[in-house]
Amino acid sequence: MIVRQFISWIRTASAGERAEATRALARAWLISDLSEDDRIAAEGALLMLLDDPSPLVRQAMSEVFAHSSDAPAAIVQALALDQPTIALPVLEHSPLLIDADLVDIVATGNSDMQCAIARRINLPPSVSAAIAEVGSAAAALELIENAYAELAPFSWDRIVERHGHLAAIREAMLVLEGLPAATRAALVAKLSETLAQFVVARNWLSADRAGRLASEARERSTINIAARTRGDDMKGLVRHLRATGQLTAGLILRALLSGNLELFDAALAELADLPLARVTALLHERGGGSLQALLIRAGLPESTFAAFRVALEACRETGYVDTLGGAARLRRRMVERVLTHCATDHEAAEPLLILLRRFATESAREEARAFCEELVADEAFVPAVRDLIAA
Repeated sequence: MIVRQFISWIRTASAGERAEATRALARAWLISDLSEDDRIAAEGALLMLLDDPSPLVRQAMSEVFAHSSDAPAAIVQALALDQPTIALPVLEHSPLLIDADLVDIVATGNSDMQCAIARRINLPPSVSAAIAEVGSAAAALELIENAYAELAPFSWDRIVERHGHLAAIREAMLVLEGLPAATRAALVAKLSETLAQFVVARNWLSADRAGRLASEARERSTINIAARTRGDDMKGLVRHLRATGQLTAGLILRALLSGNLELFDAALAELADLPLARVTALLHERGGGSLQALLIRAGLPESTFAAFRVALEACRETGYVDTLGGAARLRRRMVERVLTHCATDHEAAEPLLILLRRFATESAREEARAFCEELVADEAFVPAVRDLIAA
């Protein structure tokens, strides 16, 4: 009886009155003890109101039904496909929308609708993958910042591929503790590429010079990332480096000259297609036969074999690096030892010598920088001690 009166009254009511009445009827559906007949009539009235010419009416329904698992499923489905201002509450919160519904809306909806879906709690990998694949940059940013979203590794990589050139995306991803090392390396590559293009466009550097500086910066960052990477994450990083053409003899030599034996071992295992444990055992054998066999199988240039042999000997003598910072920087004495050996080797190729000279300059500058930082720290410490003693 009440529903009949409602339907009769609503035909002459204003848009604002219809919206408030619809809100009241929707709440009654959820919390009132309606009889079965009234419940059926109320659902029919609400379905009829989906055709109301005023969006205020449908928005009222959307706001009431958005969080409820007891809302009429047909109405929620219709509201999810309505115009964005009406659909957003349902898209962000409704538990009645299944994964297939959300994936379809991500593919066909606008950026605001994609963002609403990206903010959902307990967002499954399939929906996250859809946002990573076709979503806007704003939706990708919402997805990254959603602590409740589940993302597969390939979804992270797809976001980097599509939006990694944007500073907001990079910053949001790099602060995440659980971000795969391979994804961090991909972000660094995007940043290097973006900066190189910027300085070339400004005519600050030539394309060749900018490209070389970007490549060197990317390699240093890669070693830094690898210094904080272990186990399966290291394997994933090495596979990524190989797939993107970054697993070069120069990068592997840099890893060894930084004392990062984990990256060195993992790189040779990947290139030689051998188990990591087998490669590690062979590299710990004294003598150069095992190392040379591994380098040949890995397909590295023969002109670099002597540099790898001397670097590995120096690494064994100086010991393993037990700090993250140590494994991320070139070790000056090792670099100079390898350079001295190769400079007197008539078979050493000129590109290798050029690379080692760059390594020597870089390691000398890093050592000087660290020394100056220690001096500044000591200068700051001494007055504080004097003040404490005077007090």
